[in-house]
Amino acid sequence: MNSAAMITALFFLVATHVLAAGGGDHKPLHGGVVVDVRDVDYELVAKPDALQLYLRAHGKAVDLSNASAKLTLLAGNDKQDVELKPAGGRLEAKGSFKTAAGTKVIAVVIVAGKTSTARFVLN
Repeated sequence: MNSAAMITALFFLVATHVLAAGGGDHKPLHGGVVVDVRDVDYELVAKPDALQLYLRAHGKAVDLSNASAKLTLLAGNDKQDVELKPAGGRLEAKGSFKTAAGTKVIAVVIVAGKTSTARFVLN
C-alpha cells in the first residue's frame, strides 16, 4: 500500500472512530456536518464562499470569542489551508473554497488554550 492510500485509510479509520464515539443523536443545527469530539459537537458548514464552525457542549454553544481554528481541505489532489476567526457565535472564514461532496476537512481548534482536532467528510 502506498503512503497516500495508507494516509487515506488511516483518516477513515479515525473519522469512523470519532463518529462512533459520539454515541448520541448529534443533529446539525445550521445545515452542516456534525462530529463529536470529547463530548463537544463540532458542526462545519461549508459553502463555496464561506466556512463556518460551530461548537456545542452538552447542547449549549461554546464561547468562541477568543478561539481560533485552522482547517485543511483535501479535495482529490488539492489541499487548501484556511484560518477561521470568531464571528458572532461561530468561527468563520470567507473566500473561495472547494466544498464538493467527498471533500475531507481536518479542523484544529483552539478554545481556552486547549487544542482539539475534528475530522469531517462533506456530503
